[in-house]
Amino acid sequence: MLTTWVVMPTCLPLVRRRCHACASERFRANGKFRVNAHHKLIDAWLLALCTACGETTKLTVLERMNVRSVRPELLDRLHDNDLALAAELLQDPAVRRRNRIALDWDSAWRLATGGPDHLDREVIDVSVRFTARIPIRPLRLIAEGCSLSRTEVERLLTEGNLVSAARLTGKLSDDFTFTLKR
Repeated sequence: MLTTWVVMPTCLPLVRRRCHACASERFRANGKFRVNAHHKLIDAWLLALCTACGETTKLTVLERMNVRSVRPELLDRLHDNDLALAAELLQDPAVRRRNRIALDWDSAWRLATGGPDHLDREVIDVSVRFTARIPIRPLRLIAEGCSLSRTEVERLLTEGNLVSAARLTGKLSDDFTFTLKR
């Protein structure tokens, strides 16, 4: 029987970027935007606060774009400080590349396993689904979902009792399946 696990965000991830005021490397985005219009041109930024000193940094979303070329729905969401839009933009590779940032997902996600009923079975077939592109080590997910230590999961992998079509070492952010034999 195939069990489905879901990895979902619990909050916005931390933004990894060096603070010019205190040399900290973590900012917290809270979904606030700043929109500035210059006649027919518009700029928009996602604001983030340094976790150490509270200094604000601006992450460029729109830069010197013609107002008519921006979708009205996007403008409304920017003006409304839409938290879902902030989450979408932080996961957009173009925005991350333009602003030279990385995301820190530690403590910003949770794993929903559907209950502990799968823990007593000998063979577990699991499909892991991601609701957002959260890079996580599959061995960490399996250890957390099966209430095992990471060392035990690594041992099961080397013995061939943990198999998957996806590479289980490194980080993944795409859906995958695995089979665990105890």
